[in-house]
Amino acid sequence: MTLSFDLTAEGARDALRARATPAEKPSLIGLTRAELGAALVDAGIVPERQAKMRSQQLWHWMYVRGVSDFAHMFNISKDLRAELDKHFTVARPEIVEEQISADGTRKWLFRFPPRGAGRPVEIETVYIPEEGRGTLCISSQVGCTLTCSFCHTGTQKLVRNLTTEEILAQLLTGRDRLGDFPDRDTPDGAIVPAEGRKVSNIVMMGMGEPLYNFEAVKKALLIASDGDGLSLSKRRITLSTSGVVPEIFRTGEEIGVMLAISLHATNDDLRDLLVPINKKYPLKELIAACRAYPGLSNARRITFEYVMLKDVNDSLDDAKALVKLLKGIPAKINLIPFNPWPGTNYQCSDWETIEKFADYINNAGYASPIRTPRGRDILAACGQLKSESERMRKVDRLALEAMMIAGHGEA
Repeated sequence: MTLSFDLTAEGARDALRARATPAEKPSLIGLTRAELGAALVDAGIVPERQAKMRSQQLWHWMYVRGVSDFAHMFNISKDLRAELDKHFTVARPEIVEEQISADGTRKWLFRFPPRGAGRPVEIETVYIPEEGRGTLCISSQVGCTLTCSFCHTGTQKLVRNLTTEEILAQLLTGRDRLGDFPDRDTPDGAIVPAEGRKVSNIVMMGMGEPLYNFEAVKKALLIASDGDGLSLSKRRITLSTSGVVPEIFRTGEEIGVMLAISLHATNDDLRDLLVPINKKYPLKELIAACRAYPGLSNARRITFEYVMLKDVNDSLDDAKALVKLLKGIPAKINLIPFNPWPGTNYQCSDWETIEKFADYINNAGYASPIRTPRGRDILAACGQLKSESERMRKVDRLALEAMMIAGHGEA
């Protein structure tokens, strides 16, 4: 006897899949304190009068102590810990691979579970140790829609946005792996700052365009900067955008972190080719949004990122045009030697050319550090991040769902 299901009826696939697939426990990571309390009450674990106190306890264990197992929350009763474990999780994502560069840079490949119909997805996160600080480069999307021509990440189509939990999980896991929570040991031989936090700075410069995932990024960064938890200074959090103009003011007003602009060209014709979002939000609009960024001052400058591409944007005339374009904006200009990747047609500017470009910018009054390439040997440098995750074709998705309904698929 052949069993068949009509998967064309509205809601049929979701209903059948819900019956066939054990529901994943929701994570408490990424919830606000109020949402934490509400989740506990809704689950029937604590009475409403205890919700605030219990959410504060959980907040401390998750974000101050870095605990990823309810069993280790020792000032909570054993019975309550069992109930928490029955309904929720605070576990870390799967680490598929960890690579360590000769210069101490670390790259993690994380795998997150499917959201709705689809397969698990993977993203990359990078840790860059420097003297006096350690920077974690965090992803906001699986893939990217922007197709910047010099960027390896841009060759991977957008699969989906990351959730607040998944954004924070990168920070929490990075701190786990580096021994950056209380009572944790740093791995033998790890290159980390000699004093203070192992992860002192975070930059939203990984896979994806953060401002196309604004709400999840906002929530994650506000939790990361909460003084009673992860407690990262907003001066040590930088969000980089390719120029999503409508969300730039909101970033300053609602999140209040440092802003970086992925600029790379000084005229619309060239920027249209290098950073295609420029066709939607041209330089005039982008620069105007930068001038209006809330809190902008000499103490809170905007960083403009400028990748150095041989015979494309690296002439002395380009340097002069850059100074003219940014006149009057409190700014720092990061010059990024192009990091090659398989299949690219671009080349990095000669070192002498980069130094002459930097000298002109410096003499015009702008700090223009040349970013030292890090982690090139593990494809962890700027613009090199990419995972193998792809959006499932509809026919593959339906086949997977049918298998799951039959009990042969993997959750």
